[in-house]
Amino acid sequence: MATQDSQSFHWRYDELDDKNFQIRGRTLFFIIVLFSVIFLVTLLFLYARWICRSSSSSAAVSDTTTLSPHVRPCSRPQGLDSALIDSLPITLHHRPSTSSASSGESECCICIGEFEEGEKVKVLPNCCHTYHCECVDKWLTTHSSCPICRASLVVDSPV
Repeated sequence: MATQDSQSFHWRYDELDDKNFQIRGRTLFFIIVLFSVIFLVTLLFLYARWICRSSSSSAAVSDTTTLSPHVRPCSRPQGLDSALIDSLPITLHHRPSTSSASSGESECCICIGEFEEGEKVKVLPNCCHTYHCECVDKWLTTHSSCPICRASLVVDSPV
């Protein structure tokens, strides 16, 4: 018994070469089936993603068409027209006589520049915030609200 245990283990192939590596019969069939299944699952996944994206975009379009005509869909915010921007009141800035005024009242929050004595500024009608004319005009061409408090400057007409 001691002689059997002391025998060394012999490998079937002493040299590693690829000449003896062959795929035949059932093994080849199973490899082809496995890759076919993986390919089909991938195609089904991509098709399902495409269907979900197209159905969600068409649902969003149908939702906006079924809304009442008074409700606007959420889209990129649009600014005011130039006639409305030009109609905003322009006043001359006067520094408050008391030292209790905060620094926010003496500077334009868009350009962070201080108002000079007698400088022309625009005061927004709903919230009374004050800005340099050029600064607020640029802002209002792309937005329809106050830069600080976001109070809307668009007056919706009753329909």
